Amino acid sequence: MATPTPHPSQRPHLAAVVEDHFYAAAGWVLRRVGWRPRLETYSGYGTPDKVRVLARVLLSRPRPAAPDLEALRAGRRGFRHFLTVPVPHRRVLLDVGGHTAVVTSDRAGYVDVEIPTVAALPAGWQSAVLTVLDEPDPWEAEAAIRVLDEHTRFGVISDMDDTTMVTAVPRPLLAAWNTFVRHSSGRRAVPGMPELYRTLQEDHPDAGFFYLSTGAWNTANTLRAFLARHAYPRGPLLLTDWGPTLTGWFRSGPAHKEASLEHLMAWFPHVCWLLIGDDGQHDPEIYAQAVDRHPDRVRAVVIRQLTGGQRVLAGNMPVADQPETGVDAPRVPTVAGQDGAELTRQLAAIPGVFTD
Repeated sequence: MATPTPHPSQRPHLAAVVEDHFYAAAGWVLRRVGWRPRLETYSGYGTPDKVRVLARVLLSRPRPAAPDLEALRAGRRGFRHFLTVPVPHRRVLLDVGGHTAVVTSDRAGYVDVEIPTVAALPAGWQSAVLTVLDEPDPWEAEAAIRVLDEHTRFGVISDMDDTTMVTAVPRPLLAAWNTFVRHSSGRRAVPGMPELYRTLQEDHPDAGFFYLSTGAWNTANTLRAFLARHAYPRGPLLLTDWGPTLTGWFRSGPAHKEASLEHLMAWFPHVCWLLIGDDGQHDPEIYAQAVDRHPDRVRAVVIRQLTGGQRVLAGNMPVADQPETGVDAPRVPTVAGQDGAELTRQLAAIPGVFTD
């Protein structure tokens, strides 16, 4: 999420300059008509002694009377989630685990910080309190924090599109319809996947679930509502920003996933992970690289298979003699199937995935 700081001699990319000027102009107009900074928080994670807090400062109309703003935003059609104006370089006060700190949002309005705690946080769901400073009516919000302690031994890192939900990402026009036009409540779960995830949670009550996607942070409320509606285990979303960077037009989706995997591996060295994705784009290759780097940290790789036509449209061309999972000579157990029921049957044969 955080934008890397360029080398002092490096000029920002033209796309970033244009975007910054556009948002500055839009922000000036909206502030003139009464809009004020608000906080949109995302679920973070951490250990008892340090946490990662995620949020974004955006411009908003004067506070409405409706009590559940997140539910209202989650119910909007897809394109409306992208009609946002960020507030860059705004000071935000954080209070978590007895530690307070003042941080500054980046050029896209994001707050993405790692801070220590004074009092050790217990395992489970905790919260951080964030307050926008320098405003006559400061906006305050809570950000959920998933804390894993040293006793946690099992975790799940899961892709979202075409792994937990049917989004048809390999088909560009249909993907655009699902993302920008279709009402968020119309999204369907991949058959059998909610049941698989709930079984994993029942067998590993202290497990951490993390949902890793190349989707935009603008869709976080929609994705949270989808996961809750289909009773997936609650867990932090690890998304990205679709806007230009200081070095180019777009961020790399595979690089985002690889960096997020490495970050989780480093933060939780005591956890052995189940990696779940699909073969529509890059998940098998990304997971295979994670296994190469951390073979003792991955319990199994789970790949939900798309049809051959969908994989071709996604740019994942079939290769002769290549295993169906896309993982060549896996160093850890690797299973593949078209739905959650098929994957559950195969996972039952792998020791340590289910407790029975």
